[in-house]
Amino acid sequence: MGYNEEERAFIEWYPMGYGVGFKVKRRLLELQTKYQRLELYETEGFGKMLVLDGTIQLVEVGEESYHEVLVHPALLAHPNPRNVLIIGGGDGGTLREVLRHKTVERATMVEIDEIVVEVAQLYLDVARGAFDDPRAKVITGDGVKYLEGTEERFDAIIVDSTDPVGPAKLLFSEDFYRNAYAKLSDPGVYVTQAGSVYLFTNELLDAYRAMKKVFDRVYYFSFPVIGYASPWSFLVGIKGEIDFRKVDLERARELELYYYDPERHETLFQMPRYVRKLLEGQ
Repeated sequence: MGYNEEERAFIEWYPMGYGVGFKVKRRLLELQTKYQRLELYETEGFGKMLVLDGTIQLVEVGEESYHEVLVHPALLAHPNPRNVLIIGGGDGGTLREVLRHKTVERATMVEIDEIVVEVAQLYLDVARGAFDDPRAKVITGDGVKYLEGTEERFDAIIVDSTDPVGPAKLLFSEDFYRNAYAKLSDPGVYVTQAGSVYLFTNELLDAYRAMKKVFDRVYYFSFPVIGYASPWSFLVGIKGEIDFRKVDLERARELELYYYDPERHETLFQMPRYVRKLLEGQ
């Protein structure tokens, strides 16, 4: 896993020997933060690439294929999302997409590693002014502990974390989901990325099973994301009366999205047959 200087390539290896790789021009940055090893590369065709602990987080060209799909289906399904919490998302892409919604009055982002935020602001064309938006509040801290301690209620909680393995597993636990459910307004929507459909199937099933014990309804969907072992999975938990299979197309037209197509929202729910059968058996 990692950068091969001789080949001028970076490869992230997934289970079973599957890899995702990019040709790179040069490594721009390598440092150890308090929490993780951070690397930044300039790729040949996809702009800069952010890597944390050997895991590709994003490439500038195509990062919207992840951020649009994480944010907009959930916010467009909610009738009036005004107060949004983001856990993780230090690159600013999720915050940027949340703030595109005119209904949003307040967006709080809790990122544990302030170095990621600093690097994103200095080097990446991702946030595009989101950190300076007066509606945005950026907090450095542990998202799990923040959610436990806050008395605030949120219309939407968006978890933009690393893969559902290792330290991030806490964000995919039943205890965390119960806390998130309690901090949602009614109605409220919770959304998280859940890893590669093919290569993290068991982790997806575990998270789905735990969410079903907590939320009123749980939906799963997938989308091809540039830089990830696609298709990539997402999970949505509902509190109250929200039908995630329907989105507000009038609000959607104001957004002028590039990857996610609200008019074909139903295509998000396409899953490989064997994965669908596993999920429906939970």
